[in-house]
Parts: sequence; C-alpha cells; structure tokens
Amino acid sequence: MTSDTVRAAPRATPGTVPDPPPRSLRQRLGDLPVAIMFVLPATLGFAVFYLWPALRGAYLSLTKFNVLTPPTFIGLENYERLFGDRLFWNALKVTAEYVVLNIVTQTVAAMLLAVLMYRLTKSMIVRGVVLLPYLVANVVVALVWYWMLDFQIGVVNNVIEWLGLDRVAFFGSDWAIPTIAGINTWRHTGYTALLIFAGLQMIPPSVYEAASIDGASEWKTFWRVTLPLLRPVMALVMVLSVIGSFQVFDTIAVTTAGGPINATRVIYFYIYDMAFNRFNFGYAAALSSVLFVLLAGIAYLQLRLSRAGESDLRGS
Repeated sequence: MTSDTVRAAPRATPGTVPDPPPRSLRQRLGDLPVAIMFVLPATLGFAVFYLWPALRGAYLSLTKFNVLTPPTFIGLENYERLFGDRLFWNALKVTAEYVVLNIVTQTVAAMLLAVLMYRLTKSMIVRGVVLLPYLVANVVVALVWYWMLDFQIGVVNNVIEWLGLDRVAFFGSDWAIPTIAGINTWRHTGYTALLIFAGLQMIPPSVYEAASIDGASEWKTFWRVTLPLLRPVMALVMVLSVIGSFQVFDTIAVTTAGGPINATRVIYFYIYDMAFNRFNFGYAAALSSVLFVLLAGIAYLQLRLSRAGESDLRGS
C-alpha cells in the first residue's frame, strides 16, 4: 500500500474532545416505542370518551337538537337565551352557595383530621377507617342520610324531639343546601384529609425542630411553618374540591330533585333537566360549555394565585 491509497486517521487537536460516533436510529429512539405502547390506550380512551364528546358538545351548543330530529344550526342563539335565563342565574347562585359551604367545612374538617392523624397516629388501619365513607357510592350515602334526616321518621329528628326541641325540615328551603353540603362534607373529608396528611409527611422534622428552638408556639408554628409549606398540596386540594363541588348532582337527585321551589337546583341538575327531561340538548350543551369555561377559569386563577408550582421546601 502506498501513502496515496491509505489516508492517515485524523489526529485530535490537543485540548479538544473528539466527536462521538454517530448513534443508530434504535439508540436515538431509546424507549420511545415502549412508552408509546403504554400511553396509547390511555390516549385513545381520552380521545374517545373526553375529547370527542367535548368537541361534539361544543358543536351541539350551536344547534337546536332534541334527539328525534337532526341538529339544526342556529349560531349563538342558545348563548343569547342563556344570559337572559333567570333559572340559569338562580342555579349558578345556588351552586355558588353550596360550593362556599362545602369548601369551608370540608377544608377545615380535613385539616383538623390530618393534623390529628399526623400528631397522634400514623396507623394504616386508622387511614382506612377515615377513607371508608369516600368508598361508599354517593347514591347510597344520600339515601342513608335522606332516611336519617327525614322530617317524619328520621332518626335525627326523633332524637331532636326527644330532647324537647322542634323537628327540623332538613330538606326544606332554608336548610336544604347546608344539609346537602354537610352530607358531602361527611363523605369527602376523609379523602381530603389523606391528601393533606401526605403533604404533612413531606415536611422535614428539622423545620419543626428549628421553630421549637426559636420558641415558636404550636399555633404560631402551624400558621407560619405548616401552612406555607403545605401550599402546593392545598392548591391541589382546593382545585379538586371546587371542581367537585360545582359538579354536585347525585346527592341532590336522590334527596330533593332540585326543590323545594328551585332551592337546590344547582347548575349540574339544571343541565340534566334540560337534556333528559325537556329534551333540549342544544341548550343543555350550551350550559355545559359555559360551565366548562367557568371551571377552567376558576382552576387557572386558583393555581396562579396560590403559586402551586412553587414550594418553600426548595433548597432546604
């Protein structure tokens, strides 16, 4: 061989790193095909059961549709009707009242329960007992409480009468929304408490030791240490609780059916009534679209105002 037929391998310049050899397509893709196989079923389920119905609902909100006849495009007429609908605004007001009552009572009760579990016991049995009401179906919970709070034969009213007090119409116009909020608070408090309990376990014990050394009381430690460090968890809890509260339906459907005199006709029940009782699916789709936009806006504001993506534990 001569020097003309064989080229000498290029020498690396001192102080530089030679380029790595080109990677094959299999190396570049890595675990991507396997990841796609695992993600694909969930993606298909989301597209079929969530994305397509949402797009179909947005289209139906622009039509007049009653199932028996094909949809007729009417533009924004359903939305124009919505803004002048007194029942819609009443349903929104009733829903807001329920949301405030449910969120306040549920969050306070869940926080107290989570702190008690964190301080007194971390037993798995206790956590299972706390979560038990959440595992019972909403319809079953509503039926049981409806029987217990009945004005005539309810156990609670019998006890109240035995104490010498007047019976209470728990599902009457004045007590209906607080009663329904109390029922759902009883069911969901355990689940919310476990979320907060998990957040408490993420706080390093050294933080509490430092607060104790500085002479902070239990109350001051809770407000200035525990709550700020729980901010990401509390943001998640609040978003889930608000969205779930706006979607209350089955408890009302089993107990009051929107009565008396629209006192418990929340927005979800109003949508159901328009769609499946009055067969006005176009208008019901418009109500659903407005509710979707409302919930998305509320969730966005909650996450931004609570700075859910930040944590005071960084760098600690």
